[in-house]
Amino acid sequence: QVQLVESGGDWVQPGGSLRLSCAATGMISGFSINDALWYRQAPGKQREWVALIRSSGATDYVDSAKGRFTISRNNAKKTVYLQMNDLKPEDTAVYYCRIQGRRVDVWGQGIQVTVSL
Repeated sequence: QVQLVESGGDWVQPGGSLRLSCAATGMISGFSINDALWYRQAPGKQREWVALIRSSGATDYVDSAKGRFTISRNNAKKTVYLQMNDLKPEDTAVYYCRIQGRRVDVWGQGIQVTVSL
């Protein structure tokens, strides 16, 4: 059974940085040809898309993350990353990774990121 295991979440002060990792374990076919995404959800709010990286390497971000977040992937390690810089209190949320394609849709369990003094 394919699972996405997230790590790297923590508490950090405003202006700090974190790198989230999302590693695919178990059998997964075509990791490299699927989209990899990050989402986040704060209490009382809907889940929000944050970042996307396609198999081509093309990336996109929600406006609030542009210039601060960088999504990347290592297909050999079957891992996707989210580098988060200049973190703000409004970035506080549970972050979820996702591998999505025409024949696969797998979510991670979620990992807490807290940005506060």
